[in-house]
Amino acid sequence: MDKGKAVMGSGRRWAVDFTDNSTIPSSRDIPDPPGFSRASQDQDDSAVSKQKKDAEANWKAQKAWEVAQAPFKNLLMMGFMMWMAGNTVHLFSIGITFSALWQPIGALQGVGKVFEPYKDSKVDLLVPKLVFIALNLGGLALGIWKLNSLGLLPTHASDWVSSLPPAKEVEYSVGGIPLL
Repeated sequence: MDKGKAVMGSGRRWAVDFTDNSTIPSSRDIPDPPGFSRASQDQDDSAVSKQKKDAEANWKAQKAWEVAQAPFKNLLMMGFMMWMAGNTVHLFSIGITFSALWQPIGALQGVGKVFEPYKDSKVDLLVPKLVFIALNLGGLALGIWKLNSLGLLPTHASDWVSSLPPAKEVEYSVGGIPLL
């Protein structure tokens, strides 16, 4: 073939002809080996697809448990940070405490979105969701405990003095006559 001439009269400069004009037998002409049938291959494909679906369901269940247990790591980290902040009221300890309160509240509001990718008819998400909720409630309790240890929760009677009515006077004292 000359350089620059089209193949089979087409107007393209480079073209490849994939038609098989050879006399060599193709794989379609060779008979199947003994014990092999195309129907069993189709059955194997359905078994493989079932195995893939089972493997995917197992993977989703495993990932759901990992997501459910993730607040535990956050709980330990937040506890350590609150311990390092101390029990005095200052900007750092208040920031850490409110972060410890805000993160579980936000996580509890988005439980459905967190477990959405792992929804499957074969995967039971109830127990991982309950573990996730319990760990976040534990984080919330840790934040409330820190608020109490900082003295920011009204837990003593002296915190409510302003709302108490004034005490009734039981005795009266009056000035007397001065004696010389």
